[in-house]
Amino acid sequence: MPRDTLTREQIVRAAVAVLDAEGVGGLNMRRLGAQLGAAATAMYWHVKSKDELVVLAADHVWDEIELPDLDEVGWRAAAAALASGAHDMLGRHFWMVTAMSTHLIHGPNKARYDDRCLAVYEAAGFSGPDADQAAATMIMFVIGAAQGEAAELAWRARLRRAGADEEQELRETIARIGEIAQRYPRLRARSTPSVEAAPSLPDEATFEFGLGAILDGLEARLAANGHNRSQPESPTGR
Repeated sequence: MPRDTLTREQIVRAAVAVLDAEGVGGLNMRRLGAQLGAAATAMYWHVKSKDELVVLAADHVWDEIELPDLDEVGWRAAAAALASGAHDMLGRHFWMVTAMSTHLIHGPNKARYDDRCLAVYEAAGFSGPDADQAAATMIMFVIGAAQGEAAELAWRARLRRAGADEEQELRETIARIGEIAQRYPRLRARSTPSVEAAPSLPDEATFEFGLGAILDGLEARLAANGHNRSQPESPTGR
């Protein structure tokens, strides 16, 4: 594809596809050019560097999150929807957790999400720095909840790039984990003897438990400060 027919939007979308398959470590201009059928040098007419491209791709996927309408739902349901939307997005794009730890992610789509989060917590009764802290607490939980799955997917992507046997590496890793777990009674009781019975990553119920706990805490904080706006919703606000 000639460079004058490429657009930044095409390049960003192709970068997201490469990142989804291979992670941040697998993204480079040569790989991206192959994805688009263009010379690697053509990329530089639209983006300055790989780092800029990672930021653009990261901002792009924040647009996937549907923003709740505060005129239609209460603050708690809106907060739960925003958290779940971000968690689902991170699950679709495992590389985002890595990108957020190495890049300052910014852009109009990320700003759109952040602004709605602040609107939700202000509607709940938090003001000024307290609204900022409430929003920050929730997004830290969401990123932490997504980290385990993202780490495994990134690990698998590295193995594929290196041409390693994923299943063999998984068996050896589980064996090492099980051996270490035997030293500690509570871990020993939960240890897994085989790949077939490998422990699952935190599931949806675990995420819902943590989300509900944070929302309960925020609601209790509001009540303690005289802002009792509890609503007849489920524990997570859905």
